[in-house]
Amino acid sequence: MDLVLQLLFTGIGIGSVYALVALGFVLIFRATNVVNFAQGEFSMVAAYLMVVCAVDLSLPYWLSFIIALAGMAVIGVIFNLGVYYPLRHRTYLPVIIATIGASILMANGVLALYGPQPQVLQGWFDTPGIQLGPVYLDNQYLLIIAVTLALVVFNWWFFEHTMIGKKLQATSQDKEMASLLGISVSTMIMITFIYSAVLGGLAGILVAPILFVSIQMGATIALKAFAATIIGGFGDVAGAIIGGIALGIIETFGAAYISVPYKDGFAFLVLVLFLIFRPQGIFGERVAEKA
Repeated sequence: MDLVLQLLFTGIGIGSVYALVALGFVLIFRATNVVNFAQGEFSMVAAYLMVVCAVDLSLPYWLSFIIALAGMAVIGVIFNLGVYYPLRHRTYLPVIIATIGASILMANGVLALYGPQPQVLQGWFDTPGIQLGPVYLDNQYLLIIAVTLALVVFNWWFFEHTMIGKKLQATSQDKEMASLLGISVSTMIMITFIYSAVLGGLAGILVAPILFVSIQMGATIALKAFAATIIGGFGDVAGAIIGGIALGIIETFGAAYISVPYKDGFAFLVLVLFLIFRPQGIFGERVAEKA
């Protein structure tokens, strides 16, 4: 039972990272009807920005954190103007290909600037964690879970109780109608890209002290977050969060009780089962089409 509780805590922690990146997938999809396959690279770039600021330049950790998130906001603006906006009137396929190209560009750009050697980033806390009965609570996992919970509450408040949040929802539901009502659709989409880039960057910064900071970390996180969005119900915010946490728990228990080398495969096994038996996901609705 002690091991089960320990694995559950770890699974919720790593699943929260997937949930944050999955949330970025969902927000951009709802705003543009396009899947942003560069979402994982936002996490990787932010982690490297933290390494540059906190390790190479020896800046205070809190200042490095602010600079990294500000950098991700700028990247969100550039991504929107350079990748999505020129193709906004095209079908979804050219935009998806453009996001894949942007993902490759970011990964190879960091590789050219920093090299292939993985980097180590220290966490926020000097002490590694606390012992609570039979369960060891790692401080970094506690921080990840706390930030995810705070963002869940913030997202609910932002989208339900602020004018900008309501405009973002209106834009995601019907861009043409939102434009007729005087909402600047391009501005709302810009805000969505900025917020999604910051979310992805935040996930990368939080998980960096647990994993090595490497070029491949973005692709790994993105694939599992994408699986989480499908499992939760593509386009559903609650589904993205629950799907990400569920995937982290399944992955952790699978690694402990079945096989560590095949740890990454469990997420995609669950994805395949969902695609076969419930393709609309946990919170998705079945869509009927008439011939």
